Amino acid sequence: MAASTEEIAKLEENPRGIPRAPFVQDVEKHLGSPDAEVESSIRAFQEAISKYKYMENNLMQRKKGLEEKIPDIKKTLAMVQLLQDRKNNETSDPITSTFELNDTLWAEAVVDDTDEVYLWLGANVMLSYPIPDALALLQTKLKGAQTNLKGITDDLEFIREQVTVMEVNTARVYNFDVRRRRQKGLTKS
Repeated sequence: MAASTEEIAKLEENPRGIPRAPFVQDVEKHLGSPDAEVESSIRAFQEAISKYKYMENNLMQRKKGLEEKIPDIKKTLAMVQLLQDRKNNETSDPITSTFELNDTLWAEAVVDDTDEVYLWLGANVMLSYPIPDALALLQTKLKGAQTNLKGITDDLEFIREQVTVMEVNTARVYNFDVRRRRQKGLTKS
């Protein structure tokens, strides 16, 4: 009896809930009998492959977003750390900084010592934070983003392995059917 997609999904999962693909050791046993049809099994495998591919595309988009976000968080963290260090050292010289306003527009600013910074949180939201709170928030965000990136990278590797297993299963079932048809053709002659 061929495994349905639901049966495939009920198998083991990785730590983030992605199901492990079953490896078909014995194709005849998997199909249920030597004369069982293979189309439903191949269709179930192809459906599982397409689901894995869909998950892979979503994870690739998330990974790309995190890979863009992490350097921004690091730059912001370094700047807030610089402001903290300047405040602790009581340096009285203001900082002259060039910053990006737009892709093609840069501006120069003089930054005096300050007790607070404004962090862009996204979705048109900017909040004022005391420097120590801003450092703690940025460090937490950086650690979370790096953890997510590692998890996504692990998931992508896991998914690629599962796609390979499902492709091998598909090929094994198809080859079994080809051999079976050849044998039936030879016995009829």
